[in-house]
Formats: sequence, C-alpha cells, structure tokens
Amino acid sequence: MTDYKSKIFDAAREVLPDLDPADVTAADAFCDYCVPCFKFAKLLRKSPAAIASEAAAALNADGMTVSALNGYLNFTIDRQALVADAFAARPGSVKPLAGKTVCIDYSSVNIAKPFHIGHLMTTVIGGALCKIYKALGATAVGINHLGDWGTQFGGLIYAFRNWGSEKALEERGLDELLDLYVRFHAESEKDGKLADEAREWSKKIESGDKYAVSLFEKFKAITIEQAKRVYKRLNIEFDSYLGESFYVDKVGGVERKLKDKNLLAVSDGAEIVEVGEDMPPALIRRSDGASLYIARDLAAAYYRHETYAFDKCLYVVASHQALHFKQLFKVLELLGEPWAKDMVHVSYGMVSVEGMSLSTRRGNVLYLSDVLNSAVEKAAAIIDERNPDLKDKARVSESVGVGAVVFDALYDGRLKDKNFSLESALNFDGETGPYVQYTHARCRSVLAKGDYDGGAIDCSLLTDDEAYETVKLVWDFDDVVYNAAIKYEPSIVSRRLVKLCQAFNRFYNADRIMCGGEAQRARLALTARVADVLKYGLDLILLDAPERM
Repeated sequence: MTDYKSKIFDAAREVLPDLDPADVTAADAFCDYCVPCFKFAKLLRKSPAAIASEAAAALNADGMTVSALNGYLNFTIDRQALVADAFAARPGSVKPLAGKTVCIDYSSVNIAKPFHIGHLMTTVIGGALCKIYKALGATAVGINHLGDWGTQFGGLIYAFRNWGSEKALEERGLDELLDLYVRFHAESEKDGKLADEAREWSKKIESGDKYAVSLFEKFKAITIEQAKRVYKRLNIEFDSYLGESFYVDKVGGVERKLKDKNLLAVSDGAEIVEVGEDMPPALIRRSDGASLYIARDLAAAYYRHETYAFDKCLYVVASHQALHFKQLFKVLELLGEPWAKDMVHVSYGMVSVEGMSLSTRRGNVLYLSDVLNSAVEKAAAIIDERNPDLKDKARVSESVGVGAVVFDALYDGRLKDKNFSLESALNFDGETGPYVQYTHARCRSVLAKGDYDGGAIDCSLLTDDEAYETVKLVWDFDDVVYNAAIKYEPSIVSRRLVKLCQAFNRFYNADRIMCGGEAQRARLALTARVADVLKYGLDLILLDAPERM
C-alpha cells in the first residue's frame, strides 16, 4: 500500500519550513489530504492563502493533483492509482509491530464474585486490544490479574463452614458463593466479632493451612470455570491467570529494592514511599504487617518485565483508579527502572444499565451472562421475523446477540460513561454490531449470486464517487488498525467499520452490481474486498461475521 501521507510530507516540507507529519491530515470535502498553512503565516510573513498558492505552484507530487483553497494546500490522489493500490494488498498484511511484546492486564475478575456487567468494559477493551496488537504483528500477552487476596476470603470460608454445604456449592456454584458473601457482609455489620473470624481464616490461608487453602482453591476454580464460559462467548482467551496471591511472597523483593534506593520510609508504623507533592504517599505495608495492593502490583510489574521483556504493559482499568496507577508508575520511575515509561493505564468510563447502581456486597448484581442471554433471545426473535428460514439460526442469534453487546461497548470512546440499552444495541439499521454483521452477510450473498471467483479487474471502472469513497475506506484500513493500537482505542476500528458499511450501502444502491461484463467483475471485486475487511475488522473487536443473516 502506497503511503500517500508520507509522500505528501516529503514533498511539502521542501517548501514549508517546520512542517510536521501531523500537519498532513485526511480530508473529505475538497480533496484526499490537506495541509493547513495558517501556522506558517508568521514565519513566512505572508497570508495563509498566499503560502498555499505558492506551495501548490511549486510542488510536483507524483500521482496527485495539488491545489490551494482558502489557506489550505490540497492533495487529490489519482483515483485509478489508489484503486489499484487498494487491491494490491490484503487487510492485515502490514505488520508494523512485529517483534514487539505487549502485556495487557484486563478483566481481572474477583474470586467468588459473579462476572457482572461492570466487568464488560475492561474485558472487551482489553480483548480487542489483544487482537489488534496480534494483527499488527506484536506478541500480545493477555493477563487476567485475579482478585484473589484479602480478608474477604477468610470471611467466605467462615460463611461456608457455618451456613453453606458441599452439596449446595456443587449444585449452585458461584451463586452459592455470592449468597454466602452477601450474608457474611450483612451479618458482620451486626456482629463485629465476625471480622476477627475473617482475619483468622485469612491468616490460615496465608500460612498454608491445608483445609483453608483447599477451600480457597475450590472457590477460585469455581469462579474461573464460570468466567471462562463467558470469555468463550466473547471470543477471548488469556495467557495468564496469575492473581494477587501469586505476588504476595514477592513483595519482600520490592521492599529491598526500595530500601536500597532509600525510598522506603516508616510513618505511624506503616511503610510508605513519598511520590511527590501532587500525590499522597504510596502505602506499601500497613502497620499490622499486611502488604497493600500497590506493593503486589509492583511485584507483578517486575515479574512481567522479567518474564516477558515487554515493550508496553497496559492496564485496562476504570478511570477512578487513575491515582493508583500514577503512584505505581511513579514508584517504578523513582526506582530508576527505564521501562517505567512503558507502563500505561488504559482507563475507561463507568457502565450502567438503565441507571442501576452495581454493588456486589448488597447483592444488587446484574450478571453479564444474563445480559448476553437476553441479547441473544432478542436477536433470535428479530432474525426469526426477518429471515424465518435461516439455517443455523441458533448460532447466528448467538453471534448477533453477543456481538451487539460487545459492539455497543466498543463504539464510543472508552473514556465516555456508558448507559447500556439492549434495544439500541440490537438495531439492525443503526450504528451497531448487527448493522455491520448484516452488511457483511449482504456482501457474501451478492458474491454468491454473482459467482465471483477473483481475478484481475479494470480499476478505471471503480472511480465514480460511490465506488471510490468505498475503496478509500478499504485502502487505509490497516492505518486505522494501527491508529487504534497506538491510541489504545478499539472504537476507532468500530467506527470505521460503520463508516465502511454506510459507504458500501451507498455504492450498492447507486451502482447496480449485477450489470454484466467487466463492470460487474470490478464491482464484485470491490464487494469481496469490503466483505474481507468487515470480517477482519469484526474479528479484531471480538465479533463473528455470519455469512447469512
């Protein structure tokens, strides 16, 4: 694929001093790319319009027409050349991150708690980023940093011994654990002695008591088993399920590093690290000897760097944890670790369902699996109405229903708070997952009808406005994927998929595909390329691409 943007930059910087690559921007209305000349006015002591006109007259950009308009230097690519370029490479063939390793810490479910709607954003953002980085050639390591440490597990063992049973645990699994968790919290608010019981059982877990550890491991296995069922529906797999408990005995090594750098101080019996005037101290160990979350995260950071030698380590965690990660990264910087700069907090906004607040402790939980089941049920009803004779209806309904939930979560920028609506997510005509999936199925149907078998085409037959706008969106899709990676923003892919679908449907309505001859062959070739890009893009954001809908 020709990098027209680089060609423009190389040509334009000969006549425009201090030109930055970011000054070359994509445009839609008057040209393909443009360079605003306003920033050069003071330096050159000329008006932006004069600068653009003089630059246009002086430039000779091969394969492009250069013009000036209202202070903008405009570049229009030769349509036939771009069409040929778009068909020269397959989507995903460019691997700019080959040789790089990216660790992605995401989902990070808590043991003995359900996989609820609040886990949706971290799970699908992280899962999509894993796929995006792999598609660009990187080694992406998906890490599920389990929440499996704390006195709450001692409380859960107490609750199980006093109010639970092996039979109920076997029959009800995580539902039983959740009920026990909620009951213990409610009872402990009435009886303060239960907190002491929780601490005692927690100490037994820490000391390796066989009975306590066996129960703890059983609770963990039940949680992971249920979570994996959800992950399978979301097309997600993890490389590591090492949780907090794995790093507890590694905190001592972190403390030694801190002491060697004279960073560890004692305040009221607690170990702290001063991280600057703009942040409170990082609390490493409480006065009672218990390590804190940041200490275990420091140990995890060292372990990951030693194990994977990462180029980037991403933490897909809600925005309200921003202070924690600022402290974490600052402590690593103070320790003199050069890779501290490669740690990134990929934050996101909160998710709600019709304004409902989520709190596990009060039992007010909306399971993600229930949301997915509802979406699949509604998708099945819509598909049954639209295409009652569809084969594999159950499989397609699963793909469309689950895909609708995931796409809805990934369509807006990740920092935006999300109020989930099942009705809008399943709209087949809106900017939704079903709309993209249906467009892909339409492409496949057209290709089957046209008996398309590939081969060379006449590129001049795809230069009308509707075809060309579709080609352009296919042509630079690899750039879109790369942009999503460097900005940690899967919604860039989701939004481009919708834009491509809209362009293709305009092309489909304006240019009769089954027109015979070379024109039909060219239009089928474009339809095939759109279908391939849609399937590729949908996979990057965890969605299936049904052949029929």
